[in-house]
Amino acid sequence: MQMKTIVKQLAGLVLALGIGMQASATEVAGVKLDDTIQVAGTDLKLNGAGIRYKAIFKVYVAGLYLKDKKTTVPEVLASAGPRRVTIVMMRDLSNEEFGRGFMSGIQQNTDKAEKSKMTSQFIRFGELFASVPELKKGDVMTNDWIPGVGTVVALNGKKMGDPYPDIAFYNALLRIWLGEYPVDRGLKRAMLGEEESNSRSR
Repeated sequence: MQMKTIVKQLAGLVLALGIGMQASATEVAGVKLDDTIQVAGTDLKLNGAGIRYKAIFKVYVAGLYLKDKKTTVPEVLASAGPRRVTIVMMRDLSNEEFGRGFMSGIQQNTDKAEKSKMTSQFIRFGELFASVPELKKGDVMTNDWIPGVGTVVALNGKKMGDPYPDIAFYNALLRIWLGEYPVDRGLKRAMLGEEESNSRSR
């Protein structure tokens, strides 16, 4: 009987620990983003998240993950270790429309000298969107910077193409949302943690 009691107590402890260890999440427009994730064995925290609007339509929710909280663009671009931008689609979008938004954001926020150094990577990145006929509501795209590997893009957990090795390339991606001419100024502020943008902790 004593052994059974001990086993039951241990089982209860494991269950309690499991419940206590469940990741908390931030909700943005009905989309939940974990407050803490792991990329390349490193814990990253949700720096900020918000909604990308086009006209009156919600296009996607984007969240920025870093090792430590950053509130300015220079700090984000200079941050050490892995980073992630998670994008959760809120409506269906053709690959052409989605890719055009990405490439336009890069063009507007990257100077000519940088673009000339990374021409082949930008061309390959543009071709990546052609491999996906359409992005569906609920699809999740992750854009990771992994030191020693490069920029790794995945859709619904499946890696898309080979890594892009240059850190300058990842920073060019970040400037789509955080540059001088971001795709959405409200989203920029939200990713830097300056405003809640309809988010609430759960």
